[in-house]
Amino acid sequence: MNNENQNIEYKESWRDEYVKWLCGFANAQGGKLYIGINDKGEVCGVENAHKLSEDIPNKVVSFLGIVAEVNVLDKDGKEYIEINVAPSDVPISYKGKYYFRSGSTLQELNGAALQNFVLRKMGRSWDEVINDRATLNDIDREAIDYFIRKGIEAERVPEDLRKASTEEVLTSLGLIDDNG
Repeated sequence: MNNENQNIEYKESWRDEYVKWLCGFANAQGGKLYIGINDKGEVCGVENAHKLSEDIPNKVVSFLGIVAEVNVLDKDGKEYIEINVAPSDVPISYKGKYYFRSGSTLQELNGAALQNFVLRKMGRSWDEVINDRATLNDIDREAIDYFIRKGIEAERVPEDLRKASTEEVLTSLGLIDDNG
């Protein structure tokens, strides 16, 4: 067997909390969780493999809302389970928490990392998000002037924008919506 890595995790026996590993795989590049294999990659087998192969898919759907491929495999008369999870296009949570497989570790996403992850999964970035509470009064005119000066120096902004109002500058850059 291969070593554990970004896409492979081994567990000797099944515990329901391992659904969060599947969540982490779905939120990353997908992956396989093997039940009945120790950390050295040796098949130790698992009891009730066929019952688990029926229970696990139901738990995955129930907790994560995704479908996982579950297979019972055999090596030297020892049965073990392979759970294959495809990467998801949308953020997947487990009990309200978001997990991400990074290297051979499972990371719980919080704060800015969670915000960036959710935006990325939705095909957006933080600078595309509109702040509905912001007004023109919240804009620092010195920052606008600095931007215009640097833009003119780089020949990426027309010289006549130097005398434009904050609203005109933001409108020309597509950074202001119909509500101002």
